[in-house]
Amino acid sequence: MNPKRAFAMATSFAAALLGLSPAIAQPADAMALASGTWMNPHGTVAVKAGPCQERLCGWVSWASPTATADARDAGVSTLIGTELLQEYKLTGNGKWTGRVYVPDRGETYYSTIQQLDPNRLKISGCILHGWLCKSQVWRRVGA
Repeated sequence: MNPKRAFAMATSFAAALLGLSPAIAQPADAMALASGTWMNPHGTVAVKAGPCQERLCGWVSWASPTATADARDAGVSTLIGTELLQEYKLTGNGKWTGRVYVPDRGETYYSTIQQLDPNRLKISGCILHGWLCKSQVWRRVGA
């Protein structure tokens, strides 16, 4: 077979496959999926996430006494209502970039969120703009 014809056939086949692939979530769909109340893996902090302008943000809606004391020791007098997830921009299918505030450290870090499924978010806080990261999987509270 002629190499040009083989390339054209392969390209057509790939295009057909792409046409059959699932659609990438639109921004409104992604926002709806990421919105809700999320609990950290330790069960010590719950965050209510939702839209803020065209971005995703999240505020502490519940905190255990231990988390509250740790935040107070770092200079955060009132943990409930503190914005932890700050100005996340949708960058891909279920992927966001923004900043995460860590109250017990009193610092804000570059961050990514990846929606693993409707009930789990992988939230990463990073230094060096993503070179060194620590991740946690947060679970949706109440469906």
